Amino acid sequence: MKLIVIAVTACCLAGTPALCQTGPAAPPEHAGAFVPRAAVLSPNTEIAAIFSDASLNAQVLRLEAALARAQATHGVIPQAAADAISAAAIADNIPQDELDSEYAVVRHRMVALLNVLRRSLDEDSADYLHFGATTVDLYDSAAMLQMREATYALIADLRTIELQLIEQAEHYRDTPMIGRTLGQHALPITFGKKLSGYIGENRRHIDRLSDLLERIDRSIIMKGAVGSYLGLGPEGRNVERQMARELGLPDPYPDDWHAGRDVFAEFALVQSMIAHTWARLGQEVFLLQMTDIGSVHEQLPGGSVGSSTMPHKINPSLSEALIQHGRVIPRLAEIVQDDMINIFERDNTSRPNDAIADLALATEAMLGDTSRLIARLRVDQDRMAQNLQRSEGWILTQRIVFALQDELGREGAEHRLRDLAASASETGASLREAIEADADLLALFEPGELDALLDPLTYLGLDGEIVDAVVAEALAARAHDPVLPETP
Repeated sequence: MKLIVIAVTACCLAGTPALCQTGPAAPPEHAGAFVPRAAVLSPNTEIAAIFSDASLNAQVLRLEAALARAQATHGVIPQAAADAISAAAIADNIPQDELDSEYAVVRHRMVALLNVLRRSLDEDSADYLHFGATTVDLYDSAAMLQMREATYALIADLRTIELQLIEQAEHYRDTPMIGRTLGQHALPITFGKKLSGYIGENRRHIDRLSDLLERIDRSIIMKGAVGSYLGLGPEGRNVERQMARELGLPDPYPDDWHAGRDVFAEFALVQSMIAHTWARLGQEVFLLQMTDIGSVHEQLPGGSVGSSTMPHKINPSLSEALIQHGRVIPRLAEIVQDDMINIFERDNTSRPNDAIADLALATEAMLGDTSRLIARLRVDQDRMAQNLQRSEGWILTQRIVFALQDELGREGAEHRLRDLAASASETGASLREAIEADADLLALFEPGELDALLDPLTYLGLDGEIVDAVVAEALAARAHDPVLPETP
């Protein structure tokens, strides 16, 4: 995806975004508020281009040329034929109207492509085009090359989102809010710490895709109709290896993986996991901007309308979109994973490959929505502070237990606080009021000690250190992320 804001500057990553000069100014209604300035993904068609018919044909032509050169290297076809095929196997020699006309006659896309390409070759060279090869090898190898480019594109998008999250996490490193477990107020945390969890998860997705590239790179295949190299002859394995080298790739897997298709399935599975990550973010933002919580909200673009009939409403938009993406993408991934179950050596046709393209397109769209949601996220720190007080101090019972365990023992202190909480659920007393109403319990505290213990802003654990560690690890890892190499 392309970026609509220039890259994050060093001052943003250092935690001082107010010093950054890139990005849009804060709108008047948010004057003085933190406005993210990190680069944002814009709607794009990069994945669509990768999986377009034109791209597929270009990959097949690239493979045919590599095959011919590999065969010539090992004496399977004449070098002159390989040179002619390499020179002719370019998109300009496959006009779309000629390809369409040929397909209308033969009703086979590979045969149509080869027939049109042969018109650019002399008779002797044409006889060696696609020599001993089978269609499924070419199209599955082409699908791998497309998946390879798509994987690099997805990694780039995740890296952009990573910088956006880092900017936000550093800014809100010490912003206190209530932490919730099972939907209930639990203990204080910081918003930066919450975001750091997504940074770590996103980084692991980058690592998964990076690892997957190693398996994609070894999945060029040229083994013939039943995977035994019969069409390529005794030099078949050497030709396959040389073909991969011609493409700048390592030696292919020695097994005939056509029926298993596990690398395709892994590509799908990782995207399913990515979808669940951002659906979780969408759901969390959706819930946090509920009227009754109001800790964050999505700032709608200028002129946007929240509700057609209730002017006061600002309905969730991108957060809701992420939830829907999180339902659709895993279903598409299931289709690709189901394709691992095939019959005998090669029941598979090229049709399931369409699901791979659909899946990658959906993931690209989701990452764009994720990036825009992060950019539009506005945090209400005052509301977060108010929500911290909604439990009337009862979120600090753990801290009080720790303070009393020397006098009452751990179990005794926990029982005492449970009894207080049970009584308070009927009387509505705050934790302070419950303790002060119990003279024996109150006597266990030093003067002023209770004031300090009941301040949630001083009970945030190591949240700040967590943010720092997560950000540092992510930034260090970026230096080792894969970058799409130039096509040989």
